[in-house]
Amino acid sequence: MHIEDKILNLKKKRNAVILAHYYQDEDIQDIADYVGDSLDLSRKAANTSCDTIVFCGVKFMAEVAKILNPMKNVIIPDLNAGCSLEQSCPSHSFKKFKEENPNHLIISYINCSAEIKALSDIIVTSSNAKKIIDQLPNNENIIFAPDQHLGSYLNKITGRNMLLWRGSCIVHETFSEKEIVKLKIRNPKSELIAHPECPEEILRHAEHIGSTSSLLRYTENSGSNSFIVATEPHIIHQMKKRAPQKEFIIAPGNDGSCSCSNCPFMELNTMEKLYHCLENNTPSIDMNSVLMRSAKKPLIKMLEMS
Repeated sequence: MHIEDKILNLKKKRNAVILAHYYQDEDIQDIADYVGDSLDLSRKAANTSCDTIVFCGVKFMAEVAKILNPMKNVIIPDLNAGCSLEQSCPSHSFKKFKEENPNHLIISYINCSAEIKALSDIIVTSSNAKKIIDQLPNNENIIFAPDQHLGSYLNKITGRNMLLWRGSCIVHETFSEKEIVKLKIRNPKSELIAHPECPEEILRHAEHIGSTSSLLRYTENSGSNSFIVATEPHIIHQMKKRAPQKEFIIAPGNDGSCSCSNCPFMELNTMEKLYHCLENNTPSIDMNSVLMRSAKKPLIKMLEMS
């Protein structure tokens, strides 16, 4: 029996749902019940009726599923699948930063730990951040964490002056402005599309900036037939599915290579680990109930404002 069939049999046995982020391996995306970005998957996690949630992504995403479903079993193929952006914002340091800047509303990007969520007033994703920020009074003092590049981009498109925590994602830091400009010169008909976690020097060359789901929709609907993709390249699997006739080029890093933008944490999840986690019903996400209640409030606020 193929591993895909074994996984599907175990999924039925466990009454499980498999959620996968766009940055997962192609085989995992293809076997998942739902593939999406952080906002899509948060909504699916909040509304599932299954007993077990298998989250194929990184740990903070599985934590969100557990926070929204405290009575369900949430498992992840590899518990070591962390996030460089999350690691760039330790909770003890952020708590001090918050205390040094009182009277600020705390808006945190969903790519953060449960502890940071518990210190926040509203959680946002790259899909809904502008919509949520635009609902707040213009004179509201805001701290935005942890991604400085997304925060800077949001300041630009909302006209705000949010105070930014200086965190970043290793994947989106790898892209080279010089190499991208060279690539655009060699491919004059290609549009650069970029995730707002990219530094500003990359975003300034982009024809479209948006969340993973936004980039996906854009490539499907745009009149262009070629795209340079400045985000984690596993999203290209879904782009090719929706627009198989179009060309997708991975944005290069500093050495001109295209392989450096794969997320090493996302790649820890494999089909074999997915099978074993369903077979053993572990590793599971276990969290302190007090922490879960505190972290749930800003997540619910996000879902309400979205």
